[in-house]
Parts: sequence; structure tokens; C-alpha cells
Amino acid sequence: MSYLIAEKDRKILREKARIQLDYANRPENSKRRHDWYLHNDLKGEKPMVQLELGSFADEIIPERMMCEGEFARSVEYAILSNYLNQALFDDDRVTPDYYPMTYDTHFCLFDIPVQVEHTKAIDGKQSVGHHFVSQICDLQADYDKLKPSVFSVDLESTRAKQAAIEDAIGDILPVKLQMNALYSVPTQMIVHIMSMEDMMLNMYDYPDLFKEMMDRVADDTLAFFDLLEQKNLILPTTGHCNLGNGSWCYITLLPDETVRQTRPLTTNDVWGFLDSQETVGISPQMFEEFCFPCYKKIADRYGFLSYGCCEPVDPIWDNCLSKLKNLRKLSISPWCNEEMMGERLKGTKVIYYRKPSPNFLGLDRYLDEDALRKHIRKSLLAARGCHMEFAQRDVITIHHDVDKARRYVQIIREEIETCWR
Repeated sequence: MSYLIAEKDRKILREKARIQLDYANRPENSKRRHDWYLHNDLKGEKPMVQLELGSFADEIIPERMMCEGEFARSVEYAILSNYLNQALFDDDRVTPDYYPMTYDTHFCLFDIPVQVEHTKAIDGKQSVGHHFVSQICDLQADYDKLKPSVFSVDLESTRAKQAAIEDAIGDILPVKLQMNALYSVPTQMIVHIMSMEDMMLNMYDYPDLFKEMMDRVADDTLAFFDLLEQKNLILPTTGHCNLGNGSWCYITLLPDETVRQTRPLTTNDVWGFLDSQETVGISPQMFEEFCFPCYKKIADRYGFLSYGCCEPVDPIWDNCLSKLKNLRKLSISPWCNEEMMGERLKGTKVIYYRKPSPNFLGLDRYLDEDALRKHIRKSLLAARGCHMEFAQRDVITIHHDVDKARRYVQIIREEIETCWR
């Protein structure tokens, strides 16, 4: 991709950058940032609330875009993503006072490029579903296809991109290289090259080979982390850095940039993220035997860990996840036993990271406020005695109704004021 930005697009980006900076400098934004630090430090007084824009962004962002060049549009998209939550929904997402970007990295498990087949909508443009092509069908017969994983960091492209953005908007918004939480999803990577069905069959047919493969996944992931350490590319995850599952890294309990000026950081100094949505179809005992050793091996390298996405975590809590001593944030999805996990997390240092059902906001054109209040109240009661956070994710559509989404956030806040503590 060319990083050239035409003059017309440059003017548009500069105007959008000024808008972002205006939101970033507002007092309510500073308060949100302060509250996030308290929250992740376990000193917050009430749950944080965020509506994740990403899953319905196509209803919100494209109509606000004006740039024409491909690269300029990617920058414009990022700027809009930085401040639209504050502008439209008034949730707790912080608008940064800089333009964040990350290093261009590459990781290809076992040097097997993922192959995806898409199903198109009637118009032939939009993907309405996809399928991962299984390239490791029989683990014993195909084991020699598992080459060492390939990974790299492209510093040249990163610096070129950074320079282009700085030239366009750097005098308005500083362009800051940062690192998000170290992200690893071992079973997802396996499914991407093996398919869900083949993963489960191979687990049964070749248990020893499967365990060996999972151990290699962990070792190759840690080798990639080692590369980042060797190149001094481990950056602090103490501010406006993405935590991997819709949350944010703000924390004072990990080394910040001041520390990095005195010594290189390691993976033990930063946040990490793991999940295993693909193993909901196996028993907790099988997860413990076949998958958890890989997960724990990776988790032990993190400073703090955020775990989980849409999978229910209650079946694997007692024998697996409770043993992760650096666990700080745990996803409580719509398929999770809320009350059980409230009891388990009460009085601990693990944040009850609640993801309400997306159906209340995304399924119908009109908001059933009574049903939503009942749903949120149930979560608040289940999490009493815990540190709690709400993140509304996986809302595929808001039916182009921004007011409904804003009201949705407001209702969650009202229930917090009524029911919390």
C-alpha cells in the first residue's frame, strides 16, 4: 500500500484530528481516564460501561468519511473510531489525545497460511459467512506439514506509515507507537488450519500427538514474544492500549514509559490476552488435559492476564482458570453461569467482565427497556462483592439508530446507580 496522502485528503484528516483533540481535552474525558486507572487497579467505586463500536461500525463510520485515497481513508477511519463513542454514545470509552498505532507484525502458525472460503450476499459484495479450509485433516498423516511457525516485525513499513501520518496531522495529534496487550488464541489458530470438526476428531484419535502440537503452539508463541523482547519492542501497556476483548489496559501496577527508559521491558511487564471459544464442545476434563497446559505456559509469561470472549468460563474455572495467578479480568459472557462466577470472584482481584446479551440492542428496532433493565439488574446482583465492568459486544446492527444505542448505555448507568452496592 502507498502511504501517500493527497492534499485534499490531508485537509480532511486535519479537521478530523482537531475534532478528536477537542473531545480528548474535555473534562469528562479526563475523568473517564482517571476512572479506568482506578478500575483496573481495583480501586473503582462502580462498574465501567462500554459499547463496542466495531461490530456495527459499517452503519456509523463510512457515512462520515470524506477521504478518497485508500491509506487516507484508513487513517480517517481510525480517527473516527477514536472519538465517536464519546460523541455518540457517552459511554466510558476514552478519546486519546494522540493517534495510536502499533508495529506491523506477522505470525503464521506452523507456516501454514490460513485459507478461507466466503459466501457472498445476493449483491455479490458482502460476505454473509465463511469457512476455514482444513489443511490438517489427519494429524498423524499430516504431522510433517507442521513446520516451525513464521513470525516477524516489519519496522520499515511501520516507520514509513508513521512518518506519513505525522506529516499529515502530527502537529495536531502526536502519532504514538504503542503495543496492545500481547494477544494469543491457540485453539482459534488450530481451527483456522484444521477446522472445528477435525480438531475434535484428532484430539480423540491422536491424543499424544495433539498434546505435542499444542505444546508447540505455546513454544512458537513464546518464541515470537522473545523476538519482541530481543528487538526491544515490548512497550508499556499501562494506558490507552487495547486489551484484546473490548476492554482497555489503563493500570498503574505495571511498568510504564518511565521504567522503560531505565531498562528494556519483558513480557512479564505487560498485559496479555487469551481465549478458547473453540473448545466449548469438549468436556472441562478434556480442556484441562489437552489445552490448558498450552494456555498456562503462555499465561505465565504475562504481567496481568485478561481471559475469555464468548465462551462460558464457569465449567473450566475450578480446575483451570483459577490457577492463573496473574488473572486480572475474566469474561462473563451471555452463556456463562453469572451467579456461580459471582460467588467465585467475590472478594478476589479478578474483575467480573460482564458481556450482556447483544439481543436487546441489536435484535429489534425498538428497545425493550423493561427487559433490558431486568437483564442488567440480574448481572449486577450476581456480581455484588466483585469488581465489575460492562462491555456490550457483538451487536451486529443498531438499525442505524444512534439514539437507541445512547439510551441503551444510559439505562445500564441508571441500573448501576440503583442496584450497585
